[in-house]
Amino acid sequence: MTTTTAATAALPTVRPQNPNFSSGPCAKRPGWSLDALQDAPLGRSHRAKVGKTKLKAAIDKTRAVLGVPADYRIGIVPASDTGAVEMALWSLLGARPITMLAWESFGAGWVTDVVKQLKLDAKTIEVGYGALPDLAAVDTDTDVVFTWNGTTSGVRVPNGDWIKADRAGLTICDATSAAFAMDLPWDKLDVVTFSWQKVLGGEGAHGVLILSPRAVERLETYKPAWPLPKIFRMTKGGKLIEGIFQGETINTPSMLCVEDYLDALDWAASVGGLTGLIGRSEANAAALQAWIDASDWAENLAVEPATRSCTSVCIKIVDPWFTALPADKQPDVPKQIASLLEKQGVAFDINGYRDAPAGLRIWCGATVETADVTALTPWLDWAYAEIKAGFAA
Repeated sequence: MTTTTAATAALPTVRPQNPNFSSGPCAKRPGWSLDALQDAPLGRSHRAKVGKTKLKAAIDKTRAVLGVPADYRIGIVPASDTGAVEMALWSLLGARPITMLAWESFGAGWVTDVVKQLKLDAKTIEVGYGALPDLAAVDTDTDVVFTWNGTTSGVRVPNGDWIKADRAGLTICDATSAAFAMDLPWDKLDVVTFSWQKVLGGEGAHGVLILSPRAVERLETYKPAWPLPKIFRMTKGGKLIEGIFQGETINTPSMLCVEDYLDALDWAASVGGLTGLIGRSEANAAALQAWIDASDWAENLAVEPATRSCTSVCIKIVDPWFTALPADKQPDVPKQIASLLEKQGVAFDINGYRDAPAGLRIWCGATVETADVTALTPWLDWAYAEIKAGFAA
């Protein structure tokens, strides 16, 4: 196969005002500037009164925006969402049978951690990109580990109806691309994790860990058989270290990042809180889906409409020309589309995830403007036509 010079078509006339469609770190909130961070207590200890006040405010505002129940603990932890999930897996699992659910790369990563690193005998239910496992068949009397929204597959859990209210096990939910964009049923979730670099567009490196009373009870009554690294330890003398959930973080946080998160939370409240954030994300995804529905070369990777993400929308290419390409050449097409649009300053970081089927991934979270999604879609058609014209058998 050779590549020839593409015949240049007319460029679309409207460009997105903000070309940041990365699925993490994600676009900053509309109107953001460095001026928003001027109140950050830089050069001060996070354990000083000013630092602890800021951290406690971040926890309180998180609870208010997400509607987290008063008896659930919220902690700011190291190492982004990954750190929050690892803390839960290493601290809580091993007391009961385990069911692991995976339908994309992050869920598969948690399977690896539990089965190969912790060496626990877990039941693993895996399906391919674009689908969900049969959730009705999941035994929630076991501890269940799953992602709410598959960031790399664009497939989300539609609701929590499959989780028993009187379950004996814990539900451990990686909600990093779902929190602030989807309605999480707190009564069905015992551990929820996320990173504020996703839906709220915060700066990276920090995770949030939310624990139900049932999860706290497990922490206080069960001791894992393996040693726990210092940054995973949430109990002392058989009791929860409550300070972690009052702003006394395990290790040193960036107060600049915390200030940025506080700004994002204030913006979230200004657009109607969780309801407003969900509405913005759903409107963005609907605008992109309308284009997908009319496209002759693109489809949503998520097969069932009820499972389609409103944040990390993944697009597969279904044009017969593309599917006839050798498998090792197919990833070149979305890669070149993403590169061409980046050169045009129209869209950054939209190539699909490396382990997913070759395609595009476009972030539609709440910090993205619907007008920018709408403006992007003609450019997708233009770029695809350009790249297709540049290939010759």
